[in-house]
Amino acid sequence: MDEEDRQFYRWYGPWTPLTPPEVADLFAGVPARWWIVGGWAIDAFTGRSREHEDIDIGFFRGDLPAIHEHLSPDLCIWSNASGTLRPLKQPEDLLQDCRQLWVRRDGGSPWLFDLAMTPHDGDTWVSPRDETIRLPIEDAVFTGPDGIDYLRPEIVLAFKARRVERSDDADFEAVVPLLDSGRLAWLRSAIERVDANHAWLDRLRSFGPKA
Repeated sequence: MDEEDRQFYRWYGPWTPLTPPEVADLFAGVPARWWIVGGWAIDAFTGRSREHEDIDIGFFRGDLPAIHEHLSPDLCIWSNASGTLRPLKQPEDLLQDCRQLWVRRDGGSPWLFDLAMTPHDGDTWVSPRDETIRLPIEDAVFTGPDGIDYLRPEIVLAFKARRVERSDDADFEAVVPLLDSGRLAWLRSAIERVDANHAWLDRLRSFGPKA
């Protein structure tokens, strides 16, 4: 654990994240579409396995009332905006500019998962980083071998491209050889929007014949 992690746990408390099957059990019957994002999505796509510090669950922002109603009887939901936390006792309590919700069982328990509210236009997924990037939800997610929906790995990589860490490079190397030409082209275009000189672009060009 580095100093940044230590400071995080000091102020916000520990995480004991659920696994994807545990999330699926918890969300069974919720009348809203949801999917798992981040490193878990990479693992589901590549078939590898590694440790995860947390787990993020995406859903359409317009489905917040349904998600809240399903979870709130047994769990405490917190609105998180730039590190400011506030109990979300009702959907109307949402902090301005909030995109994330943290969830735990009670004030003495570790955090279980992060809810990522996603912009959308009907059933069209809209990137929270760039509203011009839009995909039908069926093209933005895939169903893993466990029957759970995950965010497409090239979208996860596009998010990670904004701040690359060692684990992100490993995710890139694991995913890119498995993408078809259309997905590679999409990823290349998305990264170019972030940084036209991004280090990943040269590595993507090495897959030119496939693209």
